[in-house]
Amino acid sequence: MDQKQVAYLVPTTILANQQYEAFKDRMKEYPIRIEVLNRFKTKREQEEIVKKLKLGEIDIIIGTHRLLSKDVEFKNLGFLIIDEEHRFGVKDKEKIKQLKTNVDVLTMTATPIPRTLHMSIVGIRDMSCLYEPPHNRRPVQTYVLEHDNEVVKEAITKELERDGQVFYLYNKTESIARKANQISELVPEAKVGFAHGKMSGKELEDIMIDFVNKDINVLLCTTILESGIDIPNANTIIVEDADRLGLAQLYQIRGRVGRSDKQAYAYITYKRDKLINEVAEKRLKAIKEFTEFGSGFKIAMRDLEIRGAGSLVGEMQHGHMDQVGYDTYCKLLDEVVKEMKGIEIEEDIDITIDINVSSYIPDDYIENGSQKIEVYQNIALCRREEDIKNIEEDIVDRFGKMPKEVYNLLKIAKIKEVAKEKGIVKILQKGNNIIFTFNPENFILDIDKLINVYENRIKFSPAKEPYVTYKLENQNNVLKEIMEFLNIR
Repeated sequence: MDQKQVAYLVPTTILANQQYEAFKDRMKEYPIRIEVLNRFKTKREQEEIVKKLKLGEIDIIIGTHRLLSKDVEFKNLGFLIIDEEHRFGVKDKEKIKQLKTNVDVLTMTATPIPRTLHMSIVGIRDMSCLYEPPHNRRPVQTYVLEHDNEVVKEAITKELERDGQVFYLYNKTESIARKANQISELVPEAKVGFAHGKMSGKELEDIMIDFVNKDINVLLCTTILESGIDIPNANTIIVEDADRLGLAQLYQIRGRVGRSDKQAYAYITYKRDKLINEVAEKRLKAIKEFTEFGSGFKIAMRDLEIRGAGSLVGEMQHGHMDQVGYDTYCKLLDEVVKEMKGIEIEEDIDITIDINVSSYIPDDYIENGSQKIEVYQNIALCRREEDIKNIEEDIVDRFGKMPKEVYNLLKIAKIKEVAKEKGIVKILQKGNNIIFTFNPENFILDIDKLINVYENRIKFSPAKEPYVTYKLENQNNVLKEIMEFLNIR
């Protein structure tokens, strides 16, 4: 409505057509001119669309990589939407951003590539997450197993018996027709078709129409299936040679089923007796582990762990920060981002606490390993007393009354925060004594007041790293006495 043009970039011709139909339907009440640009269009049609774009006669253009060609020019591009962002290379995205320096860009994906996710986490990009699934959807039941014809036969038969349809992902174009014949022999009642990216637009369109109309109920296809195809009646997917696919790819492929209220099934298979490398094994484990709704973000996080975050200013989309280490890199990057935004950078002081107190999460209190790690992480990330209080309430709410060891863990987190405020860098227990090492530049405890309160139970040592030695009154109340010592006004 602001006299600017919108470019909607998608990775495949099938998805471009699907989105074009959806846009036409949504915008039919408005005076908005919409076109689609992909290889389904003839050369003459493409030339006509490019000409209209340049003259500003098209408001919304939906297109594949064809939009990135040199001959495509806009009169006044204002907004770029990149759908299925993980399918585009860095070069592609930089190309389209060069069209106009002040273009607003919205990228959408269920599984952002490590580089994009990392840029969002550290604050270079804004990020918004959708966690709520559509009404009546159920998580896809996922099986990761060795390829077995009997399992394939049973999975297809089971789906056909409930009048459903099956996707079979087979990523070898040259032998896909032979594979389709094998499936027909294996399940004679199945009506098998196949589709791949080397087919003409008309052939692909006809096959997809046949599948939508249920004239085909088992569709063999390559990874062209990955992006956005929406067929609610297809609720079983079988993936062959899954170890050769990326983690985001597997997640997207699994997302082609389970798009209605029916229970959907995914069979992620790999060659029998094949020795799978460590990275592929991690990917398969992750796809099996993350099945609940909203897992795309977790999958992307795991992908970030497996592949690294990559170069933010170059063209590499993944790769590890071998030179400085990931934590240091994130810290440095975070500081630079804050500096550019004019936010004051607080120096993060790590406080060492070594005292004779049992502080851990017992197995009989939280049995699940991942839940236990999550609670430890949450406690470690506490920065204010309010955070500690919230975590305490959350733990009690989820797991019941806290044992003494967990209570001690939270007390130590509280002591760390108070010690940081007072300029103390280390708290160490030696027998009946607690030694508080402090930074003389920002130490704010009143030594005279401490001597008045504790008299001969404390000793001040002005060394290179000055410290105060405090003699405990009762070894059973170590945490309580430390807290009282720190809170002397």
